[in-house]
Amino acid sequence: MTGRGKAGGNRLRIALVAAATAALAAFSAAPSPAATPGAAGTDTAWADCPNGYVGLTYDDGPNPSSTQALLNALRAGGAKATFFIWGQHAEQYPDLLRAEQSAGMWIANHTTTHPHLTQIGEPAAYNEIAGTQNTIQRITGQTPTLFRPPYGETNAQVKADEARLGLTEVLWNVDSQDWNGAGTQQIVQAAATMRAGSIILMHDGGYQTTVAAVPQILSGLAARGLCPGRITAGAGGGAVVTAP
Repeated sequence: MTGRGKAGGNRLRIALVAAATAALAAFSAAPSPAATPGAAGTDTAWADCPNGYVGLTYDDGPNPSSTQALLNALRAGGAKATFFIWGQHAEQYPDLLRAEQSAGMWIANHTTTHPHLTQIGEPAAYNEIAGTQNTIQRITGQTPTLFRPPYGETNAQVKADEARLGLTEVLWNVDSQDWNGAGTQQIVQAAATMRAGSIILMHDGGYQTTVAAVPQILSGLAARGLCPGRITAGAGGGAVVTAP
């Protein structure tokens, strides 16, 4: 493809993503028939990823104040993300967990009560992880393969628990700081630092700033030739980001 052809294709991809994400303004927190994967040509929009893939992640849900809005925003842009599930919240809001599954998002483990795993000892730490494995499997029929320790705190024993449960540990290299009061533009600016293989930490914690950042994050990725990808275990056992 000539340089002019590549530039034209990139402009088309940006335009398609922008058109799809603009629909977010019309969405409420309730499910909408218009909010379907690939709406407004977004399958085409993400078909070409010349500069690689990044991982969009959301911790601590499901949350009645933000989960459905996040799903609407992501689906409007034809994007998928990984949701690290707080087990107690899944027990409280199983329909929202099922909504994440129905939207095609990747469901991962974030413990049952969000403790400091490195401080609570065994078997408590193992039970925190195993309990959420069981909760997610019971509600969705799927067994997670990814795990994020709360606060990013890990050690040899936590890693041994993960291995025992067949889980790949996923941390992050970009922190949106949404948990720390970051505004929408600050979240968007953090996402703008992502490069191929980056994983960004965001939260399904009722933060409307995080929801509002989704369209701009997706448009920014498209402008830089990056696509939302899937986090999986790499050849060495660590987490890597690949094509969905």
